[in-house]
Amino acid sequence: MKLKIPKISPVWLLCGLLAVFAYILKFCLPGYGFSALVCVGIIGVIAFYTLSKHLLPRFPRAMKWLRRFFTVFLCIGLILAGITEGIILHASLGDPDAHCDYMVVLGAKVRNSGPSVSLWDRIYAARDYMQAHPDVIAVVSGGQGADEPMSEARAMYEKLVALGIEADRIWIEDQASSTWANLNYSLNLIEEKTGTRPDTLGVVSSEYHMYRAGLQAKDCGVEFVGIPAKTSRLSQAINHFMREIAGVWHYMILGGQYD
Repeated sequence: MKLKIPKISPVWLLCGLLAVFAYILKFCLPGYGFSALVCVGIIGVIAFYTLSKHLLPRFPRAMKWLRRFFTVFLCIGLILAGITEGIILHASLGDPDAHCDYMVVLGAKVRNSGPSVSLWDRIYAARDYMQAHPDVIAVVSGGQGADEPMSEARAMYEKLVALGIEADRIWIEDQASSTWANLNYSLNLIEEKTGTRPDTLGVVSSEYHMYRAGLQAKDCGVEFVGIPAKTSRLSQAINHFMREIAGVWHYMILGGQYD
């Protein structure tokens, strides 16, 4: 007697593979949660069209209108996401050759083993800019999270000094926990030390973050000079460029002026 192996639809097989991939991204690879969310979204779209197709003969009118509405909604979302991504990609080039007297280096995760890959990318970009512009003063900005062994600002300060940057050219702002706070607190620190608030501010951050950082710098009342730090891991760049679409929409709709 032959054992019958049930056939699995290629569609559901694809959904299963995406589900496994999403689980790995979410729970096994720190920092890839948005890619996992994208996988779940794709599963949802596939499931909707597959299930609604089966229900179409029973509820032809309702399912037809529901599928049309969902398709239009999905297309609008994809078009808006594509436009936003295009703006983010264009802004990611920054203006690394422009001169500024002061710049802020935005913090990123510090692990027990030291700076994360993203933070190292920003440290190296800050080092390169400071070597090319020997008069610029850098404010390293970032507080200490509950799961971080030291403040992001302190980690950046120590690594920049170890890379040969003079300690007196690096000022520490170690209270900020958001981009808006990074910029605002750093501007306050510059004003406290110099007596004046600069009109132009250089900002070192990951290239995918340049557009949103520029929006927030404008809200802080300064002209923005973007100094992009190239993300060294391609997989992280893909994840973060996708995630940044949500970050831009969140900021434009809800704002981000909070500590």
